[in-house]
Amino acid sequence: MERGRQHADKGGSATLRPLKKENLGSQVFEQLKGMILRGEIPPGKRMIESEIALSMDISRTPVREAAHKLEAEGLLTPLSKGGYAVRGLTISDIEDTFDIRGILESFAGYLAAKRHTEDELIALELKIDEFQRYMDRGDLKRLSAVNTEFHEALYELSRSHRLIKMIHGLKDEIYFLRNIILNSEEMARLSNRDHRGIVEAIRQRDAKKAERQLKEHILRGKEFVLDEIKKGTVSIGP
Repeated sequence: MERGRQHADKGGSATLRPLKKENLGSQVFEQLKGMILRGEIPPGKRMIESEIALSMDISRTPVREAAHKLEAEGLLTPLSKGGYAVRGLTISDIEDTFDIRGILESFAGYLAAKRHTEDELIALELKIDEFQRYMDRGDLKRLSAVNTEFHEALYELSRSHRLIKMIHGLKDEIYFLRNIILNSEEMARLSNRDHRGIVEAIRQRDAKKAERQLKEHILRGKEFVLDEIKKGTVSIGP
């Protein structure tokens, strides 16, 4: 069986990556968790251990181990007829993700303002310009990747590996929510405007301003996503 084939199911075509031989259960868990949180495996989708094992060309044991962990984290719900259903994110999950991210990333901005060198701001400015070029072309699909690269470059300026690790603990949820936000041309425009202001605050070494602007930037995204869910334009649950 070829590894990395698409997960065979009527509800979608998410691609499962090849796995190394070591720690298979952990690898399956991390891969499926990321796919669920990024929305690549939609809420309500039925997942069957035997099908996942076949798709990954592995035994059912590591898949079962991963499924139990995902159930414990609230991402899968066991079905009476066998297998699991993807639970997806709840409103509470989304609110928590934005609020925690707001605290962590605003602190990263605070530290960046104090610890950066002038040359390091060039990478941020290049990402702002790249984002704007895709905006001008109407190529919204490329924005999430560039936006992510901007934020990653900003995290690095904090010089805090522990803080960066904590932010990365939310990376899959952040990417999923970022896609919702940047699918709106107006929100994408506001996002890049915010980025320019954040970089300027960092350049001026105004740590409090950089911290405040980052928090406002993230909380605006939170309000937009929650509003889209209320309007029914975004689905997060079965």
